[in-house]
This record gives sequence, C-alpha cells and structure tokens, in this order.
Amino acid sequence: MFFLIAVCNIGHAQKFTAVQNYAMNRPGVVMIKTVFSADVYVNKMMMDTKNFNKLLDSLQSVDSSGVIYSAEQKLDIVLQDINNNPNRFFKATLDYIKQPEEITSTGTGFFITGNGYVATNCHLIDRDNAYIRRQFILSAFQQITEANIAALETSWATKFNEQQRNLLYNTYASVYSRLFSMVLYDLKKDIYVVYASDGRNKDTNSEKRAATIIIKGQPMPGKDIAVLKIDGDSSLPTLKVSSSDLPNVGEQLYVYGYPGPVTNNNFLAIESAIEPTLTTGIVSAIKKSVEGWPLMQMDANINRGSSGGPVCNEKGEVIGLTTFGSIENTGGLAAGLNFAIPVGILNEYLDTAGISPRMSDASVLFLKGMEAFERESYREAMKKFEEVKMLNKNYPGVNSYISNCVNYLGKTKDREASMVWYDLLGFSILLTLALIFFLIFKKRNSL
Repeated sequence: MFFLIAVCNIGHAQKFTAVQNYAMNRPGVVMIKTVFSADVYVNKMMMDTKNFNKLLDSLQSVDSSGVIYSAEQKLDIVLQDINNNPNRFFKATLDYIKQPEEITSTGTGFFITGNGYVATNCHLIDRDNAYIRRQFILSAFQQITEANIAALETSWATKFNEQQRNLLYNTYASVYSRLFSMVLYDLKKDIYVVYASDGRNKDTNSEKRAATIIIKGQPMPGKDIAVLKIDGDSSLPTLKVSSSDLPNVGEQLYVYGYPGPVTNNNFLAIESAIEPTLTTGIVSAIKKSVEGWPLMQMDANINRGSSGGPVCNEKGEVIGLTTFGSIENTGGLAAGLNFAIPVGILNEYLDTAGISPRMSDASVLFLKGMEAFERESYREAMKKFEEVKMLNKNYPGVNSYISNCVNYLGKTKDREASMVWYDLLGFSILLTLALIFFLIFKKRNSL
C-alpha cells in the first residue's frame, strides 16, 4: 500500500513518506552513461637479449662460487635487477601497437518532460581532455602490461606470484613513462540514457537510448548542469520540478542515484542495476559556491555515480541535483557532507533553452491510480493503470499494480459470493423456523 492521500491535484502541497516518494519518483530516475572510445598507439617494446643473457650469466657465476639459490630466488633477482635498470633491458622498436580502448562514465539523471528531456550534471558528459587522456593511457597500460607479463610467463615457462607481478607492473610503468610514447587517436564520445521499463511477468527491463546535448553549463566550480534529449517516446515517466527557490535548513530530503559501489557490485544481478538507490537526509546548510551562486548542503549519503540525481522534498518535487561531496584527507568521500545544485539553477538553463518541465499524462494517471489503489478502489485504480498502459505500455511498475488489482478484485468477488451464500442460508433457516412455529401455533389453536 502506498498512498493514503489524494493526488488528483498534482500541485497540491501534500507530504509523502519515503515509501510513497520512491513509488512516485522511481520510474522517472535514469542512468546516464557517457562512453568515450579511442585508439591508443604505443611503441612496441623488445627485450635486449644481450644484456638479459649477461644477467643470467652473472647468476651462473654466483652458482659456481658455491652460493645456492632456489629457482624462485633467482627469478626474484632477475626481476629486481630489471626493475632497477629498465633502460638496459628494454628498447623501443619502430613498430606501434594499436590498442582500442573504451571508458564509460556512469551517473544519474531524471526525466523532466514526457517527450524525453533529461536533467543531469554537466561533468558526467563533459570530461576534461587531460583526464580522458590519462584514463585511456592507464587503461591501455594495464592491458598491454598484462599481455607482456603473460608473454614473459610463457617464454620463461613460469608463473609469477603476486609480489613478482607487482614488481613487473612497476617496471613497465617506469618503461612506458620514460622510454615509450603513447598517442591517442580518434577520440569519440557517445551519451546514453538508460531507464527502466516493464517487461512480462512483472519483470523490470531497461531501455538504452542515444542522447543529444541540448544545453549545458560547466563542471564545478561552474554551474554543473546539462539537459539532454532522447527521441522515440512521448509519455515517459517524469518527476515534478519545484518552482521554489531554496529549501529551508532542516527540511527532509529524498535523494535518488546509482552509486558506483552498488551498480558495480559483483554479487548483484545485472538486471537490478536499473533500480535506483534512495537515501534520505535533511538540508544541513545553504552555502555559496566560489562563483557566488547558492548550493544546498545535505547529510544524505551519496557516492560516485550519484551525480546528477534528483533531490526531492516531502512533496515529491525535485528541489536540486546531487553534484559533489567533500573529500577526506585519505582521499575518500566524507560521509554526510554532500552538496546539491538547487533547482533554480536548472530552471535558468531550461528557460534559456525554451523547455517547460511538466508531468507527463502517463505520470499523472499513474499517481491517480496509486491513490485509488490505496483507497482500495481497485476497479478505479485498474482503469487508471490501463489508461497508463495505453499511453506507455512499458511504464515501470504499472503491470505489478494491475496484477495486484486483479488479485484483490478476485478476493472481493469470492467474499461477496460467500456473503450471498450465507445470506441465503440464513434466510432459509429463518423461513424453516417460521414454518415450524406456524405449524405448532396452528396445532395448539386446533386443540
């Protein structure tokens, strides 16, 4: 059960519990994926066999002097000497290795119109070129190094332990940073919006649509806002954007997102990744950015991947976008010291782009259906949910509600049939008793 209050007038100032808030807004929360792809070219390296053989010969001379080393100790000596003098054992060739690379940046957003406009953070789609280059080179280095280590294991007929592998990683890091060049070509960027949709048997599927940038600001410390657009739908689930400027300190908040530690958790089913995480908290303070515009401080927990997610008030309205946290001295996120850009900043960009956020017809009907369901008016609720399906057959959660309505209506019919049977039985008993009393009374009168 979700709603104990009427939602026919969507703009009415009602307060919702966390359960109700999630039921309302979960369908319209989306995952943002920005995929960067490029080809990384790196000089092919080769081992200097002359110097390597000299190193092996030096180990043989140690053996002849009476010092006995195990095979693993000898391997440690070889790897350590290579690590100490990498330029003696590796040299570049004129050939290049082409390494295709792909990096995906994941965050959160939400639908603000039924025809596919999405609000999110700018930094999810507009990464700094230097940052992207570092990530590509690190990724390419890791893959090439793994291949080099595997080749060494094959040629040396051995298996490195973890300590030896780490030493080789350090060696190759030194080699690639000082002796070899890595060049990036054909850098491309594709942005996708991933959102939930109803499948068969109450299953939740996901849809992935290419998105275009309509308008954007600048990553922090700039106004970290972006508005995207996907095509192909006309009645998507939406969240209501508040018209208020700033909340009051102490107000209750509901924050939605796709935190990385959850999205990338190997113990969770892949299909559940599209279910957003809800955290709650309060407005801890109203601060100012270094550029002078307002920021909302909140104690709701967030993590990498939550950026761009909606921050909602008790009315279910979006009042901000999760944007950044505070960093501990250890480099990790400080718990409960997080910040959101207020919705007023988003509205500036929407006004500039000529976009008016509004609830989709499907979302309005869905809320009315939920309200009727809470009142146990299952026929009315099912009618609303069927109307939702006419507009959007894959509206998240609608199939589950229809199934529940059918079950409750079935139980109601059984109860009504049982009541009719009991009424007939009671009437028959009363009629029989009346007839008996009538016969007794008649017999006495005849005497």
